[in-house]
Amino acid sequence: MNIKEFSDASPGRLVPVTTAWGQDHAFVPHALPPVWEFPTLLWPLLADVKAEIALLEGIGRGLPNPDLLLKPLSGIEAIESSALEGTYATPQELLLFELHEQSTTSDDEQTNRHREVANYRQALQYGTSIEQPLSLRLLCEMHEMLMRGVRGEEKTPGQFRQQQVGIGVGGRFIPPPHFSLKDCLDPLELYLQNPSNTYDPLIACYLVHYQFETIHPFNDGNGRVGRLLLAIMLQQWCKLSKPWLYMSNFFNQHREEYVQHLFNISAKGDWTAWIAFCLRGTLEQAKDTIVRCERLKEIKEIFLQRLQDSGGAARLIQIVDRVFDSPFVDISDIKEQLGVSDPTARADAQRLVDIGILEELAHVWPKTYYAPEVFRIAYEKIE
Repeated sequence: MNIKEFSDASPGRLVPVTTAWGQDHAFVPHALPPVWEFPTLLWPLLADVKAEIALLEGIGRGLPNPDLLLKPLSGIEAIESSALEGTYATPQELLLFELHEQSTTSDDEQTNRHREVANYRQALQYGTSIEQPLSLRLLCEMHEMLMRGVRGEEKTPGQFRQQQVGIGVGGRFIPPPHFSLKDCLDPLELYLQNPSNTYDPLIACYLVHYQFETIHPFNDGNGRVGRLLLAIMLQQWCKLSKPWLYMSNFFNQHREEYVQHLFNISAKGDWTAWIAFCLRGTLEQAKDTIVRCERLKEIKEIFLQRLQDSGGAARLIQIVDRVFDSPFVDISDIKEQLGVSDPTARADAQRLVDIGILEELAHVWPKTYYAPEVFRIAYEKIE
């Protein structure tokens, strides 16, 4: 690590360490809150962000079925957060894996990638649904879920590291030595359970995100755990009724800037640029989610009208509701959901194909259908 990049404004201290590449220095951050005052020039941006979050919360609360929005959002978050760590899966791959996971016996590289992304979504759903204070224990539980059955599962899942790690090529940034972790994590847990009222709760979320990523307490998976924690904080501290707001999509689109901002805080205490970056991203993500929500509500009304115009059986509405939970369904899924025979399930699926709600996916076994209009709105880039 180039210690010449670190100035006197750095919010931490450098300590000598022995690494796999020789003698070096590690960075140990000071405990939160930082010695930094929220600048007046960012107040207008913060006000815009808070207004957009309030609008998102109002729209979300008005949904008759919150999963209409929550399931796609958690899927996008899982895909984008995993992509930041070099694990790539398309929305179609994730949804098909989740649909057919119980019958998947393969252990090849592609399946492992899909399982890793699915693990993220499971950890996210766990972390945002349990009612308990933010804690180191929760972080360890989510870390264990992330690493279950995938690469990195041999690296002490659910336990803090007992060795030195480095980040970037040649260890551009070196987190605290393992013997300093307790001194870093105990104050972080105290802050998680009693955040300073010096800052707006939204700002406090991003201060903690920096702190966690800088401490880097696990051998692997720190980036994903840090973004899981961020999603939970955004829900709890911003008092959202559901986890409507995620940041991994924005961070992934601006990956180099994201990493550089985190480094610049450690090197020279540049909190302002980091918070401005996060606020811009929050505004962008909130607006994107609002658009998706409105379009999903519109397409559901269109689907129901198509059913009514075609004189479709009332049970078909249940399948339509199901494609807003996940736009991919197979015959066994329909049979189980409706409690009907195989021929009836096939006939129902074909009826929905005929009226333009479902399409059959080519080259997929078992035979699987999807709702392309729902899929595009939920998972593809909004124009």
